[in-house]
Amino acid sequence: MNKVILFNHWPEGLPVATDFKFIEEEIPVPKEGEILLKTLYVSVDPYLRGRMKDVKSYIAPFKLGEPISSALITQVTKSSNDKFKEGDFFLGYLDWKEYQISTGAGLTRVDPDAASLSSYLGILGATGLTAYMGLKEIGLPKPGETVVVSGAAGAVGIAVGQIAKIMGCRVIGLAGSDEKVETLKSRFKYDEGINYKTTKDLTAAIKALCPEGVNIYFDNVGGEVSDAVLANLTYKSRIIVCGAIALYNDVEPALAPRVEWRLVVNSATMSGFLLSDFSDQIPAGIQQLTTWFKEGKIIQSETIVKGFDQIPSAFTGLFTGQNHGKMVVEI
Repeated sequence: MNKVILFNHWPEGLPVATDFKFIEEEIPVPKEGEILLKTLYVSVDPYLRGRMKDVKSYIAPFKLGEPISSALITQVTKSSNDKFKEGDFFLGYLDWKEYQISTGAGLTRVDPDAASLSSYLGILGATGLTAYMGLKEIGLPKPGETVVVSGAAGAVGIAVGQIAKIMGCRVIGLAGSDEKVETLKSRFKYDEGINYKTTKDLTAAIKALCPEGVNIYFDNVGGEVSDAVLANLTYKSRIIVCGAIALYNDVEPALAPRVEWRLVVNSATMSGFLLSDFSDQIPAGIQQLTTWFKEGKIIQSETIVKGFDQIPSAFTGLFTGQNHGKMVVEI
């Protein structure tokens, strides 16, 4: 039988087990022109929480009673399509199923000999591209500038730090434990780090490390952490709004300091973005990330959870800091 995870209930706050529903169905048989895919790795990402709200957004919400979907690494186990061979590996945005039928549309072939399969969900996939495009196109980094990254020990944050160092910047990471801060510095080339959970005055701590101000802020978190960074902007600062994981599970909007005057007095710019904004540059971005990866200039960091049944708990673990780098479920 084939296990499937359905979207069962609109979450209130942090998603819980009853917001997901496991069912079993027969493993399908591919018809002419179709292939049967076996799921090997599942990407769980913070943006999926936004699809669990019945509100207008850049991507449609999940539908109750239907499978949840995300980026998956799959293998062809049966093929009735001459363009796809059994045993080949593909990346695609697919349903949370152990097995599923595809015509091949939207699939990208991945090479297990060039990198680990899970890397194509992380540093060589949307994670790495998000970090690269956001920093390069919105941050416009210059050698010697100071970059501050929130959620620095998350998948995108780790990639941003490494890329910013390649571009000649000084990089400071904000993370949720002393262990994560130390790892940022020892493995991922961060110059400094701050444990925002134990630092009593985060604004002052950032000022101490950035006496001339923050040139670029790559924001993965939002909330009070971002308030502290925005209090330390300098002239012509650039704020890259990639995510706001601190706010995704809020039931009521939080009151916060107003940012407009800080942007005005610093002639700063603040911009959100979607990876699709740079769709024409993605092939070149993949090529650049792959080159750096092969040269050892960037490395993958991941937390791998094993078992199809663990997908929901791995997803909710993103919001409680259970991951170091990219969270991936291995089936």
